[in-house]
Amino acid sequence: MVELKRLNPEAVPAAIVRAKQYRLLNEPNEAESICLDILDIIPDHQDALITLLLSLTDKFAENGLLPSFEQAQGIVDRLDDSHCKYYYSGIIYERRGKHHLRQGGPGSGNVAYEWLHKALEAFSEALESCDPDNQDTILRWNSCARIINSHPDVKPVDSDNVEMLLDSY
Repeated sequence: MVELKRLNPEAVPAAIVRAKQYRLLNEPNEAESICLDILDIIPDHQDALITLLLSLTDKFAENGLLPSFEQAQGIVDRLDDSHCKYYYSGIIYERRGKHHLRQGGPGSGNVAYEWLHKALEAFSEALESCDPDNQDTILRWNSCARIINSHPDVKPVDSDNVEMLLDSY
């Protein structure tokens, strides 16, 4: 096994900028690696945690949901009170819903709906408990609502077995 080198603590501000740049370049693996290097020396670095969470959800499209979905959910628990955990949970659910919608196939619209609906609930909670004026939360809410409103196949399932859909990968 190759031993990892440790990042110099003075390099953290530049490293977080670089991680965000890699996310913008659609290079989530590189962004994830940088965030892990930062978190290795500053385990509660909030900006690195958030960037890592977003990088993991960026990976849904190409790598699927496992293990990124569970990892992203675990990061929400590590966020401090200055960050709205409901907001970031909503982002995870929204991106999972979009993943299912892109996958297509039988029932994908129903699965997407259930995850988008969970995102709407999380965003509602964020607006109520964190910051009622958070415009980012409103933008995310509207994005989910538009997907639901513009895709006729994105609708609730006609069955009582919704929990099974939420557990599908």
